[in-house]
Amino acid sequence: MKKLMLSFLSIVAFMVITVQQAGASEPMSRATESAKVHTELAGLYYERSQIGIALAEVDAALQADKNYAPAYYVRGLLHMALREDKEAEDDFLQSLRLDKNDSEAHNNYGWFLCQRDRAKESIPHFMAALKNPLYDTPERAYLNAGLCSMKMGELKHAQDFFDRAMVLQPGMPMALLGMAEMSFANGEFKVAKGYFTRYAQKSDTMTAEQLWLGVRIERSAGDRNAAESYGMQLRKRYPDARETQLFIYGE
Repeated sequence: MKKLMLSFLSIVAFMVITVQQAGASEPMSRATESAKVHTELAGLYYERSQIGIALAEVDAALQADKNYAPAYYVRGLLHMALREDKEAEDDFLQSLRLDKNDSEAHNNYGWFLCQRDRAKESIPHFMAALKNPLYDTPERAYLNAGLCSMKMGELKHAQDFFDRAMVLQPGMPMALLGMAEMSFANGEFKVAKGYFTRYAQKSDTMTAEQLWLGVRIERSAGDRNAAESYGMQLRKRYPDARETQLFIYGE
């Protein structure tokens, strides 16, 4: 996988050079194309948690075209990762000033607001993202709207959003997890077990929090063997986690 990623980065780097060395017939389109490639590179480095390199790529993108809106929301995500919230919000808003219909900008700004305990403000941005019929990944906006609605305690809205996400992407893992959490909170233990089992089948590695949820769901559903299985994974993978201590001492 790492080799594939490095190969892809090499290809994109070659694209940058090609764009920069192209003829002078359409300078504005060349500048925008260069900004696009640098921004895509920044996104890839962000996914690999190489924040410094990603920031350098965004700077290169904005040097090529200071009005390239996606570069600002990618930089917003980078500042968000660094907990530089003022800079992050400034970048998200600048991206939307340049392109108020950019669904990805609305989705990312909405997620930022949700993560900073401003979930109520986030929902209109997810809805704005979904208004664009050309949005490539509407399931992500529905998922985020579901997670943020759940955070506010608006479980009926959350369920509707998760359902819509799974219509677009059947078996969407994080939507399944969200439905499992809500069903468990509502005391629908058999339903929660069904959702969580489907989530576990699609997940390579679960967090301590997720494994502890699995333990509690299975205990409540009356499946001791499944509860012990998740508990064993919890003890093995996260021996020092708070959730492991809760499992060991029987809370």
